[in-house]
Amino acid sequence: MERLPDDLRARVQSARLAEGRAVLVLDASGLDAAARKALEDETRSRVGALDDVSEVHVALTADKPHRRMIAIGSGKGGVGKSTLAANLAVALARRGRKVGVVDADIYGPSQARLLSTEGQKPTARDKQLIPLDTESGVRLLSMGNLVEADRAIAWRGPMVAGALGQMIEGDWGDTDTLIVDLPPGTGDVQLTMVQKHKPDGAIIVSTPQDLALMDATRALNLFHTADVPIVGLVENMAGYVCPHCGEVSDPFGSGGMESVAEQINVPFLGRIPLDIAIRTASDAGKPVAGGDDLRGRAFDAIAERLEAWMAS
Repeated sequence: MERLPDDLRARVQSARLAEGRAVLVLDASGLDAAARKALEDETRSRVGALDDVSEVHVALTADKPHRRMIAIGSGKGGVGKSTLAANLAVALARRGRKVGVVDADIYGPSQARLLSTEGQKPTARDKQLIPLDTESGVRLLSMGNLVEADRAIAWRGPMVAGALGQMIEGDWGDTDTLIVDLPPGTGDVQLTMVQKHKPDGAIIVSTPQDLALMDATRALNLFHTADVPIVGLVENMAGYVCPHCGEVSDPFGSGGMESVAEQINVPFLGRIPLDIAIRTASDAGKPVAGGDDLRGRAFDAIAERLEAWMAS
């Protein structure tokens, strides 16, 4: 294959030509999905133009990137787990990481709304889903983009496990951090996640109230049983600042998650306030972690602690 241009020949790991049939294996390390497709198409075109070539077969290989998978879990619904997952992903992306989000809440996906991709459909190549690029700079695969918005997903466990696997094993390219937004509780999806797609670590989210903390402890025990390290705990809806008088109140209590963290000797990653601006921004698909105000800095502080954990 000495007749190939230098830029293409540099990526050829092996090449064979016999009876007009060319078979090439190319190194595609460092290329995202679009660049790999372009490399494959260009190779077919250039090799196919050679006089003695009538058939071209191209295979791409690449070193698998060292990707950290962080599960975001909770013991019950309604504690803001998905909002934390989306904003944490955006905060990590702002810090220079290449981040993907897997919306593993199969029955109640919300990341398509949170990351403003409603109505978009991911494509597939070679039986792999290609994540959507979002305005917030993170990649996303969610059931919210794979089925109609108003369709009930009445699937049994094996189908759910299959859907989760297809999203986690999608073509994430050079993504270095994968945030997995788990459904609440400790059911089939969580068990599949910890057994088949074992995360590098887990973050548990709860509100400060006692009932939510009891359920959060169950989620913690699931990850402990599966030997998944706990990155830390996050207390959401922690403190409400009145927009009129500035007085701070704690409608759900205060400090419960930090107390649990101390009791079980795991890090406390921080608090997220109960703030209507976070809710309205989430509904609009504009995560507040993309800003530099107090709300954005609250999520950035958690992202900073997660990065420190991953570095260690």
